[in-house]
Amino acid sequence: MELRIAVNKRFSAFALDVDVTITQDRIGIFGPSGSGKSTLVSLISGLEHPDGGTIHLNGEALFDKHKSIPPDKRRIGVIFQHPHLFPHLSVTANLLYGYHRCAAEHRRIDFDSLIDILQLGHLLERGVNNLSGGEKQRVAIGRAVLSNPQLLLMDEPLSALDDNLKYQIIMYLKTTCARFNIPFIFISHSLIEMRLMTDTAAIISQGRISEICSTEALARQRMAYSPVGYINILGLNGMTERSGLCAYNWNGGELLLSLGNRDTPNGLFELSSKDIILFKNHPEAISARNLLKCTVAGLFESGTKLGVELDCGHGRLVSEIVPDAARELGVEAGRTVYAAFKASAFRRLAGTEPGQETGQ
Repeated sequence: MELRIAVNKRFSAFALDVDVTITQDRIGIFGPSGSGKSTLVSLISGLEHPDGGTIHLNGEALFDKHKSIPPDKRRIGVIFQHPHLFPHLSVTANLLYGYHRCAAEHRRIDFDSLIDILQLGHLLERGVNNLSGGEKQRVAIGRAVLSNPQLLLMDEPLSALDDNLKYQIIMYLKTTCARFNIPFIFISHSLIEMRLMTDTAAIISQGRISEICSTEALARQRMAYSPVGYINILGLNGMTERSGLCAYNWNGGELLLSLGNRDTPNGLFELSSKDIILFKNHPEAISARNLLKCTVAGLFESGTKLGVELDCGHGRLVSEIVPDAARELGVEAGRTVYAAFKASAFRRLAGTEPGQETGQ
């Protein structure tokens, strides 16, 4: 995919001025509320007209001084924050709405395969008013994909869902786009959602895109300025109960979590860099239930903090310390340290079925 957008749009209290070329097939647009993310989506999709400029997708002019292709002719699918399903149509009729309006030569998405991926088979004859929030969003995803788009725009598609639902929907989104090779732009102000959906993000602020970088680099840059620090995302499975704790497999190693996770045999969890304490030598006694012998793989600066990348044998974690602590501990690449964190330090993002992808 190649999207070339050089446009401006002015409102009474806000101005968007973007000049960027996107060549990645999976990219995020990341920024705070009011930064221009949704305006950019509206301009690309044709729901809004720029005041001036050009938009080209795969060599075709969608907008310039000579023409503006209507939204229904751009072959761009949009998934919004709310599903916006047609209440008078069944699930099947909603799903096929865009498909029937797509030229036959562009129809490459197999209906049955998509229904299987999104697990919608048992819902096809229902009215959409009899669906849960997660079911409605899966139908909205299916409807957008079945329109056979050359580009899929996702405008904060998860913000109206609770945490467990949103991370399940992420799995459906990633699986669907990968299976049918659909390029997408994922818009969000959530860094965790961005990291789970794509490896690359364009940063937008006050109507301008300031840079395009990896989502990992973005997470490291923001570590010192975030109240939760850097978030380690871990896929854990094979839970067993032992000594009042939940023991999980982590890439062949073991981590201990609080018993409140006993209803999640497999899941996606977050662990803040702030909750990982480093020791120079093996501590004689410690209350934290997780103690890992690690090798320092590298260091990075973030504001006044240092991020310490740890190779823990079965996976990598990032801890954060201040420079004084780094000097006292002798933290440098190749150094052995011990990382400790409590069983209660984890937060569950989503439970998953056995065999489902669970992140890093």
